[in-house]
Amino acid sequence: MAIIIIVLNFHRIPEVFALIFKSAFGAEQAFAGVLGAAISWGVKRGVYSNEAGQGTAPHAAAAAEVSHPAKQGLVQAFSVYVDTLLICTATAFIILFTGQYNVVNPEGGFLVEHVPGLEMGTSSTQAAVNKHFPTIGNGFIAIALLFFVFTTIMAYYYIAETNLTYLLKNKTNKPLLWLLRALILFSTFYGAIRTAELAWALGDIGVGLMAWLNIIAIFFLRKPAMIAWKDYQDQRKKVIDPVFDPKKLGIKNAEIWE
Repeated sequence: MAIIIIVLNFHRIPEVFALIFKSAFGAEQAFAGVLGAAISWGVKRGVYSNEAGQGTAPHAAAAAEVSHPAKQGLVQAFSVYVDTLLICTATAFIILFTGQYNVVNPEGGFLVEHVPGLEMGTSSTQAAVNKHFPTIGNGFIAIALLFFVFTTIMAYYYIAETNLTYLLKNKTNKPLLWLLRALILFSTFYGAIRTAELAWALGDIGVGLMAWLNIIAIFFLRKPAMIAWKDYQDQRKKVIDPVFDPKKLGIKNAEIWE
């Protein structure tokens, strides 16, 4: 859908790229005063989207069957580029091409108000698609969001249950498991009936806490990670399919690979 809209607005690509770069470096007069806020907003939404540095992606990565952890590490790193540079950029393009956005002034009001009454969040994307496809635009985005939301809830429940199982030393505790399920359902319901601003605020707090904890974990895991990466590169140089042997590399607590 994004590609179709970009093709329909092909003549505006230089104009949109100029707007992006001038805004990013504070050269766009209308947005110069909110450069810091824009960077903060971009970082928050970028991390929220691709989960880089949060410590949530390893749960899914650990379930993959590969001969060497570096292989899956490269897949996970590549997914950040796919998500942020392709999917998120495509979404930004269709919003900018169609002009379906407002720019909030931190001091109150709007610096730019192309669409009066437009709510923050997915409304810009819906309005952008709806401008070119008025009969199916809103429905298309709603269905896409339904799939995004459903898979996200399932993934986060999987992560939560995996964490609980680990903390219980792989023992089953049904009361705690059902409590976790109840909390997930309550969170989903509460988020659905509250405002988007509150949902984003809670999400940003959660992401920030996870990122700081994960940075500390990465600091302690950096040595075995670099040993594994060097081992992967050495085996690739020998033109063989890399196989991970933690004992040979002196990496402890990796019994599952033995």
